[in-house]
Amino acid sequence: MTNSLTKKLVVTILAWTAALVMFFPIFWMLVASFKTEIDAVATPPVVVFAPTLDNYAAVHERANYIRAATNSVVISVGATLVALILAIPAAYAMAFFPTKRTRSTLLWMLSTKMLPPVGVLVPMVILFRELDLVDTQIGLILVYALMNLPIVVWLLYTFFREVPVEILEACRIDGAGFRQELRHVLMPLALPGVASTSLLSVILCWNEAFWSLNLTTSDAAPLTAFIASFSAPEGLFWAKLSAASTMAIAPILVFGWLSQRQLVRGLTFGAVK
Repeated sequence: MTNSLTKKLVVTILAWTAALVMFFPIFWMLVASFKTEIDAVATPPVVVFAPTLDNYAAVHERANYIRAATNSVVISVGATLVALILAIPAAYAMAFFPTKRTRSTLLWMLSTKMLPPVGVLVPMVILFRELDLVDTQIGLILVYALMNLPIVVWLLYTFFREVPVEILEACRIDGAGFRQELRHVLMPLALPGVASTSLLSVILCWNEAFWSLNLTTSDAAPLTAFIASFSAPEGLFWAKLSAASTMAIAPILVFGWLSQRQLVRGLTFGAVK
């Protein structure tokens, strides 16, 4: 009994330590956003200070936060929907009608994530200019959807594999077509997995910075570009940058906290039989 309690205590301490280490940068950024610029860069760090909202006021005056937040929501949700529309049929075919090349195809799709984005930056910029997609929401939606498509297919493929094939066979015997099978049988059974995949895709899209900085200027710029706008040639304004970063991550942070139960449920879908 003693060994069991000791093991539980050690695991709890390690878990809390890891959580605090991961949360500390966010906490420090939040604290810095209420400091003056002098206090934010002071060495040693200033612990006791008079909080101020001047940084948030300056952020609102300098940049359009509402437009950037709206762009982030539209682009993240739009890219996730496009990725799901493409990934669900692909994952369905690979999960229930596999071939000898299914595994290698999945590995090839995943290997595309290893390609550095900067390696295709020049052709992407040229292509976007020719198609008049630079600084447009549609352009970023397409890029983000294709960027996350391998991960979305892999996750959905894994979740679909957990659905008993006998249920689908019984559905086909009863005369259901592909649409009826997908809508009334497969999707309800795999809903936790689809939901967690959607949540993960939204988070990845929200945090993507490389393409937003290189393919937008102002009209379609999301919150990642909004943060980058607070770096200036004369240097970084840490307090204002912290305020802008706090405003940018707050929505997705709250969204993640509210949906964590669904995310964990989906990621562990089929783990226990």
